[in-house]
Amino acid sequence: MAEPKIDWDAWTEQATEWLSEFIRVDTVNPPGNEARACAWLGRILDAEGIPYQTYDPGNGRTSLVARLEGDGSRGKALILLSHTDVVPFEVEEWTVDPLSGEVRDGFVWGRGALDMKSQGIMELITFLLHKRHNLPLKRDLVYMAVADEEAGSEFGMEFLDRAHPEILDCEYVINEGGGGSTEALGVDRNTINIGVSEKGPLWLTLRAHGRPGHGSVPHDDNAADHLVRAVHRVLSWKRPYIVTPEVQEYFDQLHAARILDRPATKQVLADLAEHNPRLKSIQMNSISLTTLTAGVKHNVIPATAEATLDCRLVPGYDEERFIEELTRVIDDPRIEIERVFVASTPTTSHHTELYEIMERESKRVLEDALVLPSVSTGFTDSRVFRRRGVAAYGFVPTVTGPSEQGRVHGNDERIAIENLRLGTQIMHQVVRGICG
Repeated sequence: MAEPKIDWDAWTEQATEWLSEFIRVDTVNPPGNEARACAWLGRILDAEGIPYQTYDPGNGRTSLVARLEGDGSRGKALILLSHTDVVPFEVEEWTVDPLSGEVRDGFVWGRGALDMKSQGIMELITFLLHKRHNLPLKRDLVYMAVADEEAGSEFGMEFLDRAHPEILDCEYVINEGGGGSTEALGVDRNTINIGVSEKGPLWLTLRAHGRPGHGSVPHDDNAADHLVRAVHRVLSWKRPYIVTPEVQEYFDQLHAARILDRPATKQVLADLAEHNPRLKSIQMNSISLTTLTAGVKHNVIPATAEATLDCRLVPGYDEERFIEELTRVIDDPRIEIERVFVASTPTTSHHTELYEIMERESKRVLEDALVLPSVSTGFTDSRVFRRRGVAAYGFVPTVTGPSEQGRVHGNDERIAIENLRLGTQIMHQVVRGICG
């Protein structure tokens, strides 16, 4: 059966319209309200005659799953995964309404334009194309839009893993956690990074207790003093670089492509890291101080003080070992260390049929593209599948410049309409390659 001719102009127009509408569906987490997104997606699926199911832990944090059945001759399902929640924003810092979905200057603007309602639309369109054209499927094709990823997935993927593990049974997953760029190490070259692993989040709260009192009479048991000294030690901690096999492979391929002009020795990678925060993060257990809380009044010495740390461990690093190291650095028994959220993930091999197809189809559309296995500094829902031994990839087949990449979780988030077209086209060809 010949593949049908796809009118990508018309589908780009549809993708733009749908993404604009999708952004206007308020799913800022907290509180999430992802049932709104499922209702919006459900109306599209209903119009296409595609059945779907929703899953709700009982609080409106709804996830949606739709399936097109294949004959199974090429194995288990491919899941096209996205999350529908988005992070909060500071509206006064934006030049557009963050929930407007405004279409202007060749871009769709708004919270979720990059992370990750746009990919949800790309995946939805290839899903609908298979239904509309009755394209043969040699494995099931599943569209999954889930809740609560931005807050750790307790009401989303982790809930589904506990309560409905049968819907996670698959061979491959395409999700966020990768992405393309117009440059690599400062060299102009279209690059598609396919996420094969990600750093493990370890969110900690440091808590100090002391003796309250009047601010006019300082003493040596001030909880805020204890905490500040502890935080200073943590931020002054010189941690070693750790080059994991997947990071080494990433840089080796950059060297082979003559983007990196020297062999990727540990010293060379350390030198690169000193001038690039992202390259530093993928080679180190990182620590970001995110909140400080203490005190109730200007002239009252506080009894307690807290700081939160967003720690991200390189793949495979033992959390217990890290906590022991952190405890030694703080060196103060008055400081409690509370674990708020912990997750880790195995690495997915880049020697699979799906990876080869993603590489092939990316290069078919972007002839000069360099396709690289990469490690994400952020965590994604892919970890739930990787724990199960499923090959899950971060694959966002768009190419953005440095000025656009910094908008993820930032101000004036936007995606170029031409990237919507590019991503939808490559995504569809990849799905045909692995399912057709």
